[in-house]
Amino acid sequence: MNQEYFYLLILSKFIKFLILFFFINLFLQINKNNESKAINPKNFNKIKICLCTLGKNENRYIREFIIHYEKYGIDKIFLYDNNDINGEHFEEIINDYINKGFVEILNWRGAYKCQHKIMNDCYQRNNNKYNWLIFYDLDEFIYLYNNMNLKYFLNQKKFNKCQLIYLNLICHTDNNLLYYENKSLFERFPEIAPLKKKNRGIEVKFIIRGNISNIKIKNLHYGNKNLRNCNGFGHQNKIIKNIFTSEPDFKYYYIDHFYSKSTEEFINKITRGDASKDVLKNNMHRVKKYYLQSNFTEKKIDMIEKGTGLNLSEYKQKLNLK
Repeated sequence: MNQEYFYLLILSKFIKFLILFFFINLFLQINKNNESKAINPKNFNKIKICLCTLGKNENRYIREFIIHYEKYGIDKIFLYDNNDINGEHFEEIINDYINKGFVEILNWRGAYKCQHKIMNDCYQRNNNKYNWLIFYDLDEFIYLYNNMNLKYFLNQKKFNKCQLIYLNLICHTDNNLLYYENKSLFERFPEIAPLKKKNRGIEVKFIIRGNISNIKIKNLHYGNKNLRNCNGFGHQNKIIKNIFTSEPDFKYYYIDHFYSKSTEEFINKITRGDASKDVLKNNMHRVKKYYLQSNFTEKKIDMIEKGTGLNLSEYKQKLNLK
């Protein structure tokens, strides 16, 4: 190979590289322009989204929750105050958000077994004002790929025929923390519990479209069977028994669920009562769920027994404790 031919070969490869580089950049620019056009506020800010939630003894967590959903583009949060009559007040922590109208407090203080009533109250009050309504608890934080705005996410064509959109739930462990620390939930509990899919799928929660007449919501996890449901891909008929998905995706969307937090906080969770069920019947179910998500130790079992009065002999046997 002579020197002239060698230089021509190098030049030819360089030109091919420049052409390829040009077309790749052109393709990316077109996509970028299309994306910019798609997510232009003029294109999707017309839709309105509200979030309905209830809280009891959760002043520690409310501000982090509100900041998170404000970032994702929620228009308004309806916070149902289910604290005890003489208990704490959310206004002590989030009065600035209340004053600017982002959060509205509804007084359900002292109400018992009221979760379903609250969901339906919020839907009936607001379904004709908002295109989408979200019913998430104060320990549930939505995640969308690249922190995508919720309005852009819900305004995609793939959801045009959907009335319920189910998103995956992933649970965080207690990170072997026994006591509360004054840090964010994401800082304290980064560890994800193993996904126990088995044959039933991954647990989900829904977002519901507004302007649906004659509807009664029965559960936070599943909506009415006669409504058109889909998952985060926009695929229909992927929901099993209205509470599990057979097609989960944890890259693009999910809900971070901080179910137990620390052992101390878990005890507070189950002793404050349950807004939907009799606390005496539900406590052992909650302990079982905690056990499946995190590593139980003798210290944790002892704390739960002393803090709740529950008999956890079943879990002592599993750990070969007396």
